[in-house]
Amino acid sequence: MTLELLRGTVRPYAWGSRTVIAELTGNPSPAPHPEAELWFGAHPASPSTVDGTALTELLELDAHGHLGTEITERWAGRLPFLIKVLAADEPLSLQAHPSAGLAAEGYAREEAAGIPRDAPERNYPDPTAKPELLCALSEFHALAGFREPRRSVELLRALDCEPLRPYTELLAGQPDEDGLRALFTTFVTLPSSALEQLLPAVVDACVRHVRERGEFDLECRTALELAERYPGDAGILAALLLNRLVLQPGEAIHIAAGNLHAYLRGTAIEILAASDNVLRCGLTPKHVDVPELLRVLDFAADEMPVLKGEQHGAVRRYQTSAEEFELSVAELDGAAARAVLTACGPQILLCTEGTALLRAASGHERVLGKGEAVWSPAKDGDISVTPVEEHIRTTVYRASLPSGQ
Repeated sequence: MTLELLRGTVRPYAWGSRTVIAELTGNPSPAPHPEAELWFGAHPASPSTVDGTALTELLELDAHGHLGTEITERWAGRLPFLIKVLAADEPLSLQAHPSAGLAAEGYAREEAAGIPRDAPERNYPDPTAKPELLCALSEFHALAGFREPRRSVELLRALDCEPLRPYTELLAGQPDEDGLRALFTTFVTLPSSALEQLLPAVVDACVRHVRERGEFDLECRTALELAERYPGDAGILAALLLNRLVLQPGEAIHIAAGNLHAYLRGTAIEILAASDNVLRCGLTPKHVDVPELLRVLDFAADEMPVLKGEQHGAVRRYQTSAEEFELSVAELDGAAARAVLTACGPQILLCTEGTALLRAASGHERVLGKGEAVWSPAKDGDISVTPVEEHIRTTVYRASLPSGQ
């Protein structure tokens, strides 16, 4: 089995688009329901299939044959990464993911407490970390990482909101990680009576700032958008402390453990560790555990690095500190062009533009159309990518383990 078509699964979350994934995969658009994510991988909740057989089942039957001996032993016979097309028409929840150590500890604690793994109040359904890399396919809007504290003080003061002043001065008096932790904790633990007084005043201040075309127009518009969708949610205040990002196609961000973030809108490729561990802060009807969130969060603050990838011929690679994955993309503009994706164990290849001819070092070939993906086991080796249609841009994303594993 080699270069076999991999059938993805659609996750129909309410914040998803009715058009993006449908059009990518050639299905009727608009779709009858929102389609938020298209998953390719061996996640137990929604495994992809090869010839009707779940990838999880194939790995159980022959992990060594699919993953290779070294990777099978390193990752206990499971595929550690998952690649998705993410299509957001509305904001996702404000959230963070635990480190490997905290995930293992939290999982053991909840197992001992007898909390069912599918219980809505469960924080740690598995014992693994969940780093992520998001790479924009369209203009993509996000909140990610705490803004440098002095800059956040400037934003809060620019709102000129009297009820907000004591909180602003709390951070101004200690513009560092500890000050951020204190202000964030204060915001997300405000009694409902205090929140009901503060939030409307902050929203009014944001309206004034936008009308006056103030310096923090984008941040205030975001707060207003969140307030409209989640009225009364303390996450609106927390969002004012985060970096507001607008990614252009090809730009990416790495969401490491403890990084508070919320994806707002746009289409992207997301590659991540195959874990479900999420600690939510707000902007969601789902379970929020503030004490546990505070254990997980990283309050180191600065501008969020935007990755553009390292160019190697026609291939760009997005390298991070994550052990579980690496994202590469082959971008080709004509029939004479060719890219080689160097083998890093098992691979998933996903075509987002054009039509590509894939040739594996093992000798197998496969034509891959827009919206299609293939599973390439470790034995395939390097894979060359060549456009089928002349003068048609062809783009193929590759999910793999990092080089050297």
